[in-house]
Amino acid sequence: MNVAGKPPLNEIADHGGSLSRADRLFPGAPKPWLDLSTGINPHSYRFGDLPASAFRRLPEDALLSRLLTVAARAYSAPSHRTLVAAPGTQILLPLVAALVPPGRAAILSPTYAEHRRAAAIVGHDAVAVSSFADLASADIAILVNPNNPDGRLCTRTELLDLASHLRKRNRLLVVDEAFMDVGPREQSLAGDANEGRFVVLKSFGKFFGLAGIRLGFAIAAPDIVATLQARLGPWAVSGPALEIGIAALDDLDWQNGMRQRLANEARRLDALFAKAGLAVQGGTDLYRFLRTPSAPAIFRALGRRGILVRAFDEDAMSLRFGLPGSDAEFERLADALARL
Repeated sequence: MNVAGKPPLNEIADHGGSLSRADRLFPGAPKPWLDLSTGINPHSYRFGDLPASAFRRLPEDALLSRLLTVAARAYSAPSHRTLVAAPGTQILLPLVAALVPPGRAAILSPTYAEHRRAAAIVGHDAVAVSSFADLASADIAILVNPNNPDGRLCTRTELLDLASHLRKRNRLLVVDEAFMDVGPREQSLAGDANEGRFVVLKSFGKFFGLAGIRLGFAIAAPDIVATLQARLGPWAVSGPALEIGIAALDDLDWQNGMRQRLANEARRLDALFAKAGLAVQGGTDLYRFLRTPSAPAIFRALGRRGILVRAFDEDAMSLRFGLPGSDAEFERLADALARL
């Protein structure tokens, strides 16, 4: 999180998941690492064999259309015409920010640092704000819902009211729903995409546990989608990503079962923290958020035992824990917490 000062345009913040960085911080830690520093599902979607054409040929338009159709159903969007697919939502951030002429970009913070950096890259005066009310005066208002890392939630009603206010000023609302797959989906704005001046971002890799596929979506009114598609150009999404995305997004039984599994495992993680005397402050079913004065000591103690969690330079009292992926990993974490 980058919550103070101007965002460094050429500096990528630490977002967790870097085991090479963990090796530098804790050179004597036992291996393999138990990486709990991301919010990525440890139970990846198991896809089948991919056709050779996915690698040998440029992606066909029909395959992209199929992806958008199944994605619209999975995300409850009005139609495939309200979605654009991209090689991860990261590449969409500056393209979406550029939909509005350079002005004041307000990012509800603390949150994912890349939104502020992307807005600054395209010329906005990007500022972190701590109050939802502060978004109303922005030229582009950006928030993550549910929020990363604390799980803060804004209601659909609040967001539609804000979008309507911004639309009257020809301004834009951007809602990053990277973790809405495990959130209260009735609060999603995806189904309201035809309403006008807002963009909803959807991450594929986090919920499906396939971050390396690099697939994401923007959901918006068709005219905004057409602009983003033109800026991305042809063949933005690779053939393998299209094939895997279609299979996973069309598998609603897997999605429903996985939501229940993650909810159960998040409660199991809560029980470990309670036993260790640590209070959970927030999060989602893919990660838990803690604030404690002991955070730096906990981060170091776990790191020395080969367990990597997410710490925050700008808030030394905060930690984020992803879900362990097996009984053995839960037991390893439980043992480390007991030794704190």
